[in-house]
Amino acid sequence: MANKHSEKEPSRLLEFSSVPYGTMKSGKLVLNRFSSILTNGHDFPGAQAMLYAAGIENEEQMQNAPQVGVATMWFEGNPCNMHLLDLGRTVKQALENQGFKGWQFNTIGVSDAITMGNQGMRFSLQSRDIIADSIETTTCAQHHDANISIAGCDKNMPGCVIAMARHNRPSLMVYGGSIKGGHSERIGPVNISTCFEAHGAFMYGKLSESDLEDVVKNACPGPGGCGGMYTANTMATGIEAMGLTLPGSSTTTAESPAKLRECVRAAEAIKICMEKDIKPRDLITKASLENALVSTMVMCGSTNSVLHYLAIAHSADIEFTLDDIQRVSNKVPVLADLKPSGKYMVADLADIGGFPSVLKFLIHAGLINGDIPTVTGKTLRENVQDAPSLDPGQDMIRPLSDPIKESGHIRILRGNLAPGGAVAKITGKEGRRFTGKAMVFDKEEDLIAKLHDGKIDPEENTVLCVRYEGPKGGPGMPEQLKSSGAIMGAGLRNVALITDGRYSGASHGFIVGHIVPEAQCGGPIAVLKDGDIVTIDAETNELNMDVSEEEIAVRLSKWKAPRLKVNRGTLGKYAYLVGDASHGAVLDMFDS
Repeated sequence: MANKHSEKEPSRLLEFSSVPYGTMKSGKLVLNRFSSILTNGHDFPGAQAMLYAAGIENEEQMQNAPQVGVATMWFEGNPCNMHLLDLGRTVKQALENQGFKGWQFNTIGVSDAITMGNQGMRFSLQSRDIIADSIETTTCAQHHDANISIAGCDKNMPGCVIAMARHNRPSLMVYGGSIKGGHSERIGPVNISTCFEAHGAFMYGKLSESDLEDVVKNACPGPGGCGGMYTANTMATGIEAMGLTLPGSSTTTAESPAKLRECVRAAEAIKICMEKDIKPRDLITKASLENALVSTMVMCGSTNSVLHYLAIAHSADIEFTLDDIQRVSNKVPVLADLKPSGKYMVADLADIGGFPSVLKFLIHAGLINGDIPTVTGKTLRENVQDAPSLDPGQDMIRPLSDPIKESGHIRILRGNLAPGGAVAKITGKEGRRFTGKAMVFDKEEDLIAKLHDGKIDPEENTVLCVRYEGPKGGPGMPEQLKSSGAIMGAGLRNVALITDGRYSGASHGFIVGHIVPEAQCGGPIAVLKDGDIVTIDAETNELNMDVSEEEIAVRLSKWKAPRLKVNRGTLGKYAYLVGDASHGAVLDMFDS
């Protein structure tokens, strides 16, 4: 049973025998510190036989070659991931060119865009934890000496980093890269987010069927992660700011020759990590997590990052809470004019030096800690010192004197609707305070049906509430881009959206998610009624309904938790184990 988060016990993970760091053999530093337990001597002849069959060429390689796992989140049917196996092969070859043995293995993935607005989305968030479990399992069970993980879609990145913190063997991540922007002859520049907004415009009669079809056919021109500052790119830039990738990984596009060169350099970097005994928990620190948060605020990144940074901190035994997120948000401005709320695609950043140039600027400004260690063996400051300085004439990254918003767009709200916290994405373009009448839905499909029928009043201020979509109630805390995108596409500027579920990084507008406690667990959101007045205030960081505490108590006394939607299979396990969103929706926060 998950605990109540009052006190967190430090992690107890299996300990593995290994050769002590610094041990020399034939005048060389021993790097196969874990695999040598199996490959040296005669204690594990069965293991050695299997390794010979798998590709170990001779006794010299068996005894001395470091074994590095190359984990790809490859699967076909999703542009974010479909090219990762080939990147993994490049990494494997580069490892073997330097005398290592690279072992490719795979884990799963879920396409958020394909599952958006349908039942498949309930499997999305849990894929983060399956990915972490898979990498931890293979790395530990196979006695790999190090790991290079190659990630593409949203949950891939935090899954990789959570696994790193668990096995704590020299590791780095390669981001598969961003997709190029699409182009519609009828609409102009388009991307995956355009599809959902175009659907809303179509439902409200503002876009023709043929125009919608043209958007769909041209939005995604090839491989790569969704191209705005959505969750994949938010996490990729955040993790680069933590020092867990090579410089430029987050903004090197998927199809560029530079991405293949990065794969070769990854093999060189993992050797440095092994030689210097640089381990994930040396790099995943409160300081590096704050760097990630600063990056997310500056780049106007996804609210999903809040869940993932909390989960990463949990995996590394770092005290990191919603209060830390609000503290960073209070002091860091939004500077990047990137989609979904801005003008540019992430691929466009390459034209101004990529993310290393942004980091160089932020370090110089005192917003990013440049002294943290990284997978290169150098500090973050040293990694980016030769990057080109941002051209004052470019407008993708605003100067500090002219921010898009003077403080962070991610706000942590509390109040009688969210006593345990909620996460809002408020860029300021939609205002900073909203009051309206509640219109309540117990599942997103009901809201989408109402939008489809054009039954949301465009004249009355309305707070649309979608509940029973949290980690347990969903289950899986599904993203609600289909509804938020439809609202934007339909031009419903008088509408705000709140939920105990979450939003895609492509969502924008007046949106609040991650409401805790969720409806399934008896949070006040469960007793919100149609017509109740709801106020979202991003200045005071409050989310309240105009209902007295006494009336809320009466309503809750009459409320009964509905039966969980699922009680078997992977989602059944997830619903039973998962904790609340304010603690990262993790599965392993146990009492003992």
